[in-house]
Amino acid sequence: LKNVAAKPNKSKTETYEDDVKKAFIEQPANMKLLIVVDKLLTGFDAPSCSYLYIDKSMQDHGLFQAICRVNRLDSDDKTFGYIVDYKDLFKNVEHALTVYTEELDYDAEDEATDSDILLKDRLKVGRERLEAALEAIELLCEPVKSPKDHLDYQRYFCGNSEIADDLKETEVKRHGLYKATVVFIRAYANITDEMDAAGYNAAEQKHIKARLEFYLKLREVIRKASGEVIDLKAYEADMRYLIDHYIQATDAKVVSPFKDMSLLDVIVNIGIDEAVDNLPEGIKGNNEAVSETIENNVRSKIIKSHFLDPVYFKEMSTLLDALIKQRKKQAIKYADYLKKMDALVRKVQEGKKDDTPSSLNTTAKRALYHNLGKDESLAVTLDNVVNERKPAYWRGNQAKENTIKQAVYDVLKDVDEVERIFEIIKQQQEY
Repeated sequence: LKNVAAKPNKSKTETYEDDVKKAFIEQPANMKLLIVVDKLLTGFDAPSCSYLYIDKSMQDHGLFQAICRVNRLDSDDKTFGYIVDYKDLFKNVEHALTVYTEELDYDAEDEATDSDILLKDRLKVGRERLEAALEAIELLCEPVKSPKDHLDYQRYFCGNSEIADDLKETEVKRHGLYKATVVFIRAYANITDEMDAAGYNAAEQKHIKARLEFYLKLREVIRKASGEVIDLKAYEADMRYLIDHYIQATDAKVVSPFKDMSLLDVIVNIGIDEAVDNLPEGIKGNNEAVSETIENNVRSKIIKSHFLDPVYFKEMSTLLDALIKQRKKQAIKYADYLKKMDALVRKVQEGKKDDTPSSLNTTAKRALYHNLGKDESLAVTLDNVVNERKPAYWRGNQAKENTIKQAVYDVLKDVDEVERIFEIIKQQQEY
């Protein structure tokens, strides 16, 4: 408690406990474990809590309330909690449930259906979850056209790179694949050490493991092909489990210095040829798959950056469309296509072209320049005015936003232009 500052009307201990409980509920990735003695058995609700380790004797209501700490649903992939029992309380748990359900006011029909209080055979449920997860992901991928190589999967989950809206339209499919893969990973991890006990023979175990490896690789291919970055925190525990159990720990070997950098960042840093060599095996061996992967990544960047500089990124989209058409009509050699794509990637990433005036040395100035008819002087003047007159924390505050609009109006003298340019100003993080 040395560095704890007591909150009003609370002791240091109470303040510390409040902060810890809040972190456990709201930041489970940062507060993963609470060790308590005679605390939090009632009146404490933490939906993210999935495991309860019991090391004290309890019975009836006290025991029931304790195990209910893990039965709150936190997300779609949490279907139940786990009780790790060091006191051999299983019979007591059954009795506690009986006591509790007898006191509930269920009528005969409700009680016959489900009281929502169940003890389940972990391996039986684990097998059902694993088979359901495998079936779900197989059904999700069933519409992929034969011969179902990586390019076929890429086109199904990323769409036609020539159609600007396809990448966005297929976003739901991709997220469905990502989610289904995670559910499959977790279902497998839950019983992987007890596959024999769960009733799987050697051939079935080998088949399931092979499908898991396939879908893990497929997820990576689709992620790269679409230019999407996944927040891995949600999967950290499952990946650590698989790493600890199935990957031999030898001396580290650096296979790529770029880690989680986007494909476009890699292209800018080392050039398109070496960037292609860093793509997953399922992509880099196929020129068409490589092309569509780069195109989808560029398209994704344009879509995300459009509101930052509408005129410029609309022009980039037009250039991308033209290059895709050239490739598909075989009007350009693959090597020349890569050179032109390399140049386009740099323009998209940097937000400027080679002939951009040197005075436009910030993203905001360049955005104003592109959207004000390429009037360099006007763009610089407006940038200075906004920087001079912007209030602190102005976004979302109508009065402060009006101050900036007035400043812009003093320069542009056009109400409609003020509204159009203000939306661009609002997107610039440097303001």
